[in-house]
Amino acid sequence: MKNKLGDLNNHLFAALERLNEEGLSAEKIESEARRAEAIVSVADQIIGNADLQLKAAKLFAEHGQAVLPMLPQIGKSDQ
Repeated sequence: MKNKLGDLNNHLFAALERLNEEGLSAEKIESEARRAEAIVSVADQIIGNADLQLKAAKLFAEHGQAVLPMLPQIGKSDQ
């Protein structure tokens, strides 16, 4: 996958810019607000996943190979 957390940041700011456009009709504002809500919902899941990965990496850094049986996915990649 090519998406990075920096890309997520760009998407969030783009949604904010769309909501801040001058002269939007009430309909367009409502549509953009729903779209932004969906983006934020997905972003929350992505951020939560990144936080979990960071916690797993910290466990590995603190405890080394001994923690791997409890974290079967750490250190493995499908890429």
